[in-house]
Amino acid sequence: MKKIDVISAGDLERWKKRGRKIPVLTCYDFTMARILDAAKMPVLLVGDSLGQVMLGHDHTLPVTMDEMVHHTRAVARAKPHGLVVADMPFLSFQVSPERALEAAGRLVQDGRADAVKLEGGERSVPAVEKIVAAGIPVMGHLGLTPQSVLTLGGYKLRGKRKTEGETIFADARRLAAAGCFAIVLESIPAPLAAEITADLKIPTIGIGAGPHCDGQVLVLHDMLGMFTEFQPRFVRRFLEGAALIEQAVLEYATAVEKGEFPGPEHCYGLDEQDSRLDE
Repeated sequence: MKKIDVISAGDLERWKKRGRKIPVLTCYDFTMARILDAAKMPVLLVGDSLGQVMLGHDHTLPVTMDEMVHHTRAVARAKPHGLVVADMPFLSFQVSPERALEAAGRLVQDGRADAVKLEGGERSVPAVEKIVAAGIPVMGHLGLTPQSVLTLGGYKLRGKRKTEGETIFADARRLAAAGCFAIVLESIPAPLAAEITADLKIPTIGIGAGPHCDGQVLVLHDMLGMFTEFQPRFVRRFLEGAALIEQAVLEYATAVEKGEFPGPEHCYGLDEQDSRLDE
């Protein structure tokens, strides 16, 4: 049965019209999805960034469709009220619009996603149109597109040159016309993001694109300070999670070594039962 009071793709455009900002975080598992839902996060992005923060790859290209379905289904199993958007991994939409539709359909049918996200501008328009025509909401992604990291030569600011900025602007219009309900703008100059945001009727979600976008997205592990190998300039850590977890682990290990855990309060008597455990 459909969840009550859930966020839909159409809601985000209405939020833009009202001037309501849209917070977005990545999410890859059931436990964190429950926590984000308790915090009323309106959009949970199951990003292919899981390749780095969950699987230890150097970039997103090795992430497979099976892995995206697996993690999306884990997030959806938490039944969050927020919109669950699943990234379409590398080569799942670039080959042909038909292949793109099959991949998007799998993320929705098997992964239980509410919408999908794909990268690229003009070259991705046929895939967007095919997927939207089938009734699946699509979020676009322009600027720094991580799946093009080998072509781009790394994770660099995009749109500084006038011609490149004009291409990004034109691509944003193309994606909106193709039916995207929102567009992620990653690592582009703030003035360019502001112009695109003012021009489009659909919301823009910024990441390293300044404060004038309609919403913002961060990788959850970056925001929580759990992924410490690299910190882009645009990331703000709202928690030093890695240090806190390390300290907790050290305290646990010390308690075990000293015989302080488990204590009497953690032990069962012969006649005691725990309602959380099977009899």
